[in-house]
Amino acid sequence: SAFVLFSSFSATVGGAGQANYAAANAYLDALAEARRGEGLAATSIAWGPWADDGMAVSSAEVSRTLRRTGMLPMDPSQALKAMERSLVLDDTVIALVDADWQRFADTFEARQLSRMLSSIPEVAQQAEAAGTRSAADTEHAEGASALARKLAGLSEGEQHRVVLELVRAHVAAVLGYAGADAIAPGRAFTEIGFDSLTAVNLRNRLNEATGMQLSATLVFDYPTPSALAAQLLTELVDVDAHDDAAVPSLPAPAAADEPMAIVAMSCRFPGGVATAEELWSLLAAGEDALTAFPTDRGWDLDGLYDADPEALGKSYVREGAFLTDVSGFDADFFGISPREALAMDPQQRLLLET
Repeated sequence: SAFVLFSSFSATVGGAGQANYAAANAYLDALAEARRGEGLAATSIAWGPWADDGMAVSSAEVSRTLRRTGMLPMDPSQALKAMERSLVLDDTVIALVDADWQRFADTFEARQLSRMLSSIPEVAQQAEAAGTRSAADTEHAEGASALARKLAGLSEGEQHRVVLELVRAHVAAVLGYAGADAIAPGRAFTEIGFDSLTAVNLRNRLNEATGMQLSATLVFDYPTPSALAAQLLTELVDVDAHDDAAVPSLPAPAAADEPMAIVAMSCRFPGGVATAEELWSLLAAGEDALTAFPTDRGWDLDGLYDADPEALGKSYVREGAFLTDVSGFDADFFGISPREALAMDPQQRLLLET
């Protein structure tokens, strides 16, 4: 009479660094849909994080990350009661999640409201409020001009100090630290816990603080608080240099939730694959891309291998699927310093090259 699968909310919204976990749980949701299509009983419960012994709160760092994105651990007893009530519904996939939906929507959607979340009352209220923000946006732009004028009266060193403290304060707030003193100016964002979600959160905060429209990739483009502060300072001073009395430009309208067309593509895969045609040829031939461990990664290959599959931190095989020439990034060509290039995510370097 019942066939209940325990899935995860990550299958619905994804999860930073959890593509494999999200895909596995999406399979459970799809299995439930397939069974329903054959007239069989099936319900998939897409759980949010549980408190106490839940996997999502197994470490303090994971727990902090969840709370920053608006996800709240559920009390197990309340979660089970919610499941009992949900099983009487006719829905195939049911998400049981406790969240600060306004905060979650900010992180999940950046500036684009998706249809999936638009029916949640808290998110709908936030979207309605966003429609009346034109005056606030103007104030933010004026705030940027005021900040630029303040900086104009300071020495170059003092200008950088003021903007750096602004950046450090917001970085600390995003990561849940008590104050800016916990943020080292020269330490890479990726080393202190930033991912794509927290990068968007920081971008939104700095947009509010400066009135500028910053890219969501700013922590990867300028990988340390000091580098980011230097870039913000350049833009703020440029605002003042152009025209203090200029009418501030309004933010670009949010993109519509419409289908997209792929007009170009590029890729790099293991096996020396550098084009879509080469990838198709590899698949059509039924070949794999396994090779011996590369020797240009700085790995201790002899120390890495252990014939025991249970050995921690070891590999019991000597082959894998690896990209070639990942260390051949031309930092000078992109105007990036060697130090910044080392701090960048290798995937970002590959994206620039392709």
